[in-house]
Amino acid sequence: MDTLKIGMKHTQEWVVEEKLTTLRGGYRVFSTPSMTLFVEMASHHLVAPCLKPGQGQVGLSVNIRHLAPTPVGKKVRAEAELVGIDRRKLTFKVKVYDDVEQVGEAEHERFVIDEDKYIERLRKKIESRG
Repeated sequence: MDTLKIGMKHTQEWVVEEKLTTLRGGYRVFSTPSMTLFVEMASHHLVAPCLKPGQGQVGLSVNIRHLAPTPVGKKVRAEAELVGIDRRKLTFKVKVYDDVEQVGEAEHERFVIDEDKYIERLRKKIESRG
C-alpha cells in the first residue's frame, strides 16, 4: 500500500454483453448496476498491484451518474483515478465512456483490509446461529 500515490490512473475496457444490459424502449443497453460493477473493478485493478501480501480491499461507497445509453455489443472504457488517501480509505474519480461520448461518472471509496481479520469475522458470522 506504500506505493499508492494520488494521481495514479487505470483504464479498463469491457464489451457490453447481454448479461450487462437492461431493456429500454426495445433496446438492450448497459445497465446502471453493471456500470457500478465496472467502476468498482477499474478501481480495484488500480489498487491491487500495490497491496502487500495478506492485504485485500473492499468497496465502501459508490456515487454514480449514468449519463447516456450504450447499446449491447459496443465497448465501454472506465478511466479510474486515485484522488484521495486517508490511511486505508481510498477515494477514486471514475469516468465511463463508450465510442461516442462520456456515459457515466462516479466517485468511489474503497478500504484496504487485512484479509486474515476479514476472513475471521466472516467465519464467525457464518458459524453464528442468528
